[in-house]
Amino acid sequence: MIEYLRDAAEIHRRTVAIMERETAGLAVADDLRAVALAVVQAAAMPDAATALAASPGAAARGVAALRDGAPVLVDAAMVAHGIDRAHLPRSNDVVCRLNDPATRPLAERLGTTRSAAAVELWADQLAGAVVVIGNAPTALFHLMDRIEQGWPMPAVVLGFPVGFVGAAESKDALAAQSRIPFIVVRGRRGGSAMAAAAVNALAAPQRWLAP
Repeated sequence: MIEYLRDAAEIHRRTVAIMERETAGLAVADDLRAVALAVVQAAAMPDAATALAASPGAAARGVAALRDGAPVLVDAAMVAHGIDRAHLPRSNDVVCRLNDPATRPLAERLGTTRSAAAVELWADQLAGAVVVIGNAPTALFHLMDRIEQGWPMPAVVLGFPVGFVGAAESKDALAAQSRIPFIVVRGRRGGSAMAAAAVNALAAPQRWLAP
């Protein structure tokens, strides 16, 4: 029989200890520490912590919004599936409208991607929500456009789109503006696992921080 560690709590304890050690010399703001460690675990890349950027108080806003019962609006089903519902403090709704029957015809009418069109269906839930973009740069660009046009302000936007076309640029645009509270991982990196991990860290930051 192959010998390996089976105890989930001990695996998590050792993982956090390794990440703390390997990120100890990296410049990570204290209020982003839990998010940074969660993202590092999702990618097994300690240097991912240094790619994080956030507006002042963004992490605290996300934590408070979840504790107040805010919905989590996500751009992709993979992000939704990665969110640990057991740790959401108010059994918060996790909403993905990508496969809504209205999305495809709306995308055709708007001349954009389904991911961006799905953002259109968030309008009545956006105020005070935790928004998570873990896949599509077009969704993040479209969201910023709509907020600029007067849509309600979310509590925080987690910008984690991944890829070679538009991903870095969409996150740079979010970080460059001054109205929307944000957390981003800069550059091409990102994706559903990192995005979901960031939500999980906001939902239960104590899981990532040493007592």
